[in-house]
Amino acid sequence: MECLLGLLKVKVVRGVNLAICDPLTQSSDPYVVLRLGQQKVKSSIKYHTINPEWNEELTLSITNMMHPVKIELFDHDTFTKDDSMGDAEFCILDFVEIAKQNLSDVPDGTVMKTIHPEKANCFAKESHITWKDGKVSQDIVLRLRNTDTGELVLHLNWVNIPGVAR
Repeated sequence: MECLLGLLKVKVVRGVNLAICDPLTQSSDPYVVLRLGQQKVKSSIKYHTINPEWNEELTLSITNMMHPVKIELFDHDTFTKDDSMGDAEFCILDFVEIAKQNLSDVPDGTVMKTIHPEKANCFAKESHITWKDGKVSQDIVLRLRNTDTGELVLHLNWVNIPGVAR
């Protein structure tokens, strides 16, 4: 059994300009699925929108920081298989490595690392891993793949588990 390193709280904030899967209404009924290893969590469905506001927090247990978080967006359909609306993924290695450090002497609001968009990631713009209010956090905008349009806005927070060594 792998050792629990901590919890990754992923706040699914919103989707921006997502694909239209329901042509009659010029909208979609999107929801988000996050996967990490064998874990799978999903958001609620937001009906009749291509710019959904979720503001939902989903939690993943981190036992291996080498695995990427994989994201899929789907359009909910009642009578047929849900349609794919794109996917993305991001690496948590830098985030977890910073979160596992003793940051008690680091000034509040310090940007610990900046991650730039590149071919190897789905970032739509640069993202900062920040130490603020006693927490490591990161705001992310991901460009969706395997679709013509759409971005997903996330906010990450790290939760240390009492009794788990840093």
